[in-house]
Amino acid sequence: MQEQLAKNCPCLFSWCCSVVTCRITIICLFALLPQIINIIKTLMNRGILALVSSIGCMSAGSLQTLADAMHIPHLFIQRSPVGSPRSACPPTGRIPGTDDYTLMVRPPVYLNEVIMQVVSEYSWQKFIIFYDSDFDIRGIEDFLDRTSQQGMDVSLQKVESNINMMITSLFRTMRVEELHRYRDTLRRAVLFMSPATAKAFITEVVETNLVAFDCHWILINEEISDYDLQELVMKSIGRLTLVRQTFPMPQNTTQRCVKHNHRINTSLCDPKNPKSHQLEITNRYIYDTVLLLANTFHRKLEDRKWHSMASLSCIRKNSKPWQGGKSMLDTVKKFGVSGLTSFLEFTDNGSNPNIFFEILGTNYGEDRGRGISRLATWDPVHGLNGTLTDRKLENNMRGVVLRVVTVLEEPFVMVSENVLGKPKKYQGFSIDVLDALSNYLGFKYEIYVAPDHKYGSLHPDGQWNGLMGELVFKRADVGLSALTITPERESVVDFTTRYMDYSVGVLLRKAERTVDMFACLAPFDLSLWACIAGTVLLVGILVYLLNWLNPPRLPMGSVSPTTLYNSMWFVYGSFVQQGGEVPYTTLATRMMMGIWWMFALIVISSYTANLAAFLTISRIENSIQSLQDLSKQTELPYGTVLDSAVYDQVRSKSMNPFERDPMYSQMWRMINRTGGDNNVDESKEGIRKACDKGTACASAVVT
Repeated sequence: MQEQLAKNCPCLFSWCCSVVTCRITIICLFALLPQIINIIKTLMNRGILALVSSIGCMSAGSLQTLADAMHIPHLFIQRSPVGSPRSACPPTGRIPGTDDYTLMVRPPVYLNEVIMQVVSEYSWQKFIIFYDSDFDIRGIEDFLDRTSQQGMDVSLQKVESNINMMITSLFRTMRVEELHRYRDTLRRAVLFMSPATAKAFITEVVETNLVAFDCHWILINEEISDYDLQELVMKSIGRLTLVRQTFPMPQNTTQRCVKHNHRINTSLCDPKNPKSHQLEITNRYIYDTVLLLANTFHRKLEDRKWHSMASLSCIRKNSKPWQGGKSMLDTVKKFGVSGLTSFLEFTDNGSNPNIFFEILGTNYGEDRGRGISRLATWDPVHGLNGTLTDRKLENNMRGVVLRVVTVLEEPFVMVSENVLGKPKKYQGFSIDVLDALSNYLGFKYEIYVAPDHKYGSLHPDGQWNGLMGELVFKRADVGLSALTITPERESVVDFTTRYMDYSVGVLLRKAERTVDMFACLAPFDLSLWACIAGTVLLVGILVYLLNWLNPPRLPMGSVSPTTLYNSMWFVYGSFVQQGGEVPYTTLATRMMMGIWWMFALIVISSYTANLAAFLTISRIENSIQSLQDLSKQTELPYGTVLDSAVYDQVRSKSMNPFERDPMYSQMWRMINRTGGDNNVDESKEGIRKACDKGTACASAVVT
C-alpha cells in the first residue's frame, strides 16, 4: 500500500505514511475499477476506518455502493481527466433504505453559474464555445439552455487533439468569404479546456492570423496555476479573461502555515515557494481530507467513543456492516478543518459548500506579456463581487494633432470641389466617424490623400506603397478609407473592428434593350409559324374538295357559295376564333371542322400563355454570374484595381505554389493578357471604363 501511495501521490507521501497505520485507504489515480475493488477488499479484511478516493465519477459510483453497504465513511475527491474542467457526476443508484456514507470533498460544479454571470456582465449576444475532447459537454447543458432562452447566438466547436491539422483543414475547406465570417465569430469565444490545450490552441490561431487584436476570449477552468496564467497571457493577443478557483488565505505566512495544532510544510503553503504553485487542487483536497480524518480520530479518542476498526469481508454472505461507521461519519460531518483549501466542512447532504472563484483579465492590446489583474470574485452566496464592465474612453487627447492619410472612395471618403480658393472639404461615412471621435476625445487632425492614390500592397523588395506605405514609414498616424483587412496588412499595422463585410463581385455594363415590332411572333419559332400556315392552306383545300365531291342540296335557282376562296376564309376565321359565313352541312365536312377546331383551341391556348410570359418577363439573362463564370470565358476582357486586396489575392493564388488555384491562375493570365491595360488605379476609373467600353471590371468597387 505504501509503495502504491509513493507512486501515485509523491507530493503527499510523507504525510500519508504517518496515517497509513490508522488504516485510511487513499486512492488517488485513475486505476482500473477491478484493481481498485480488489485493493479495497484486501484492506477491508485487515480493517479500515475510512476510505478516501480521488478518481473519476464512474469508478466512484462503485465505491459509493460498497461504502453504503459496509457503512464505511467514503470521502470522494473528484478528479477531472488531464486537467479539463469538471462536469457534475451523474447521480448513482443507491440501495433503497440505506444511508449515504459518501461525502463530496470537492464543492459542486458551479461553472454554469459563473460563466453565465461573466457573459452577462460583458453583454455578449454572440460567441462560440470551444471545448477539448476530454471535456463532457453535458456539463454545460444548463448554461446552453439559459443562453437560448435569452436569445443569445451560441456556437459549439470541438478542439481535436491535433490542433494544427484542425486549423489546416479550415483553410483548405473554407472559401475566403467563409474565413472572414469565421474570423468574425472568433472575436468572442469561451474555452472549456485544459490549460495545456488552451495554450496550444491560442498559439495556433494567433500564428495563423485567425484572431485579431480586437478579440476577447474567456478561459474557465478550476485548475489554472500561476505558471499557466503567465504563459496564457504571453501567448494571447487582444483581451483575455480567466476564471479559476481560488482559496482565501491569510496574508501572514505564519498564520497561513499553522492551522490550530497542525503545522503545514512551507513548501505547500508559502506563495514564495515554487512548489506551492505546482500543487494541483485535487492534491490540496487530499491533504485537507487526511488532515480532517486525523482530527476526527483525535476527537474520538478524547471522547472515549472509539470503535474498533472494521474487519469486513465481501465474500461471506453473513458479513455485517461496521457498527461504528455511522458514528464516524457523523463526527466527520460535525467538525471541519482549516488547511490548504481554506476551510473544509460538510453540510447535512454531504457536500462541501465552500468554493470561491477569481476572475482575472487583461486589457485589449497587442503587447505580449502585458499585466493581468483581478477583476472580480464569485461565490455561491454573494455572487459576483466586482464589475467587469469596460471603462469608457477618457478625453485624454486634448491638444493632440493627428496626421490622417486617406484614399478617396465613395461613399466612405469624398472631397468637395475647391471653389474660390477655399480649402478642400472632406466628407463621407468614414469622415463622420473620425469627426465623432475627434469631438469625443478632443484631438484635431490634418487629412491628405495618399500620393499614389493606392491602398497599398507589399512589393517583392519588402516595401509598402500607397496608404499602407504612409503608415508603415510613420508619415501618417491614422489611415482612413475603405481599406480591406488582410493578413499581410494586419501584420504591420493595427486595424479597428471591421464595420462592413463584402464578397468579391463582377461589374458589367447592362445590356441595352431594343423595341422589337415583331415581338408578338416570339412565342413560336419560325418553322412552327410556317407549319401553321401550311395547315390552314391544307385544311381549306380539303374542305373545298369534300364539298365539291358531295355538294349540299340547294333551292332552285340559287348558286353554291362553296368556292376555294370561301373555304380558305372559313378555315382561317375558325382558327382565329371568328367564325365563318359559308354553311357546310355535309357529315364529312363537319367531322373535318370539328378536328380542326380542337387543333386551333390547343394552338391558340399555347400561344396566349407564351405571349403573356414573354411580355411580362423583363429580366435579361447574363451568362456571367460568378468569378467561376468569368474565369471560364475569354471573349470579354476584364481587370481590377491595382494594388488592391482583390489584385493581391488573385496574384497570390495564381503564383504561390502552396495555394495555387486554377481559377485564379486563369484570371491572372487574362488580367495581364494585354499588358494590364484593363487594370485601373481607382475604382471610379474602373466603373467608367466598364460602362463606356463594356469591359468587365472584377470587383472594381472594392480594395
